[in-house]
Amino acid sequence: MISVSNNFLRLGVLSALVGMTLGVWMGANQDFVLRPVHAHINLLGFASMMLFGLFYRAFPAAGRGWLPLAHFGLSVLGFLILMPSLALMLLQKPLFLPAMIASEIMLVASMFLFVVIVFMATMKKEPATV
Repeated sequence: MISVSNNFLRLGVLSALVGMTLGVWMGANQDFVLRPVHAHINLLGFASMMLFGLFYRAFPAAGRGWLPLAHFGLSVLGFLILMPSLALMLLQKPLFLPAMIASEIMLVASMFLFVVIVFMATMKKEPATV
């Protein structure tokens, strides 16, 4: 079984590759209209997904159950809808504005779930050391 941690880490490095490639393309073409997409891919895709993956690696028990799966699903779905929707909006083609709004709600909901998961994992009593 592939862990939530592995899935987040894989998505994180793929996002870094896509974000860096977009940055190189923008620089080569001197066209920076999509810089918010570049920033969101790097922050939400790379930084956040990697941190989620590392948290689940550090607290393996937190990666079990339906909450981490819901967190992963909302994070990925929200991210994959937001990036093209944002790009289209910046290119003056707001075809998917309702989808963009929905994706932002998904991402906030996924962060809320992550907050719950982190608090649950870090509030458990640790065994006493001698």
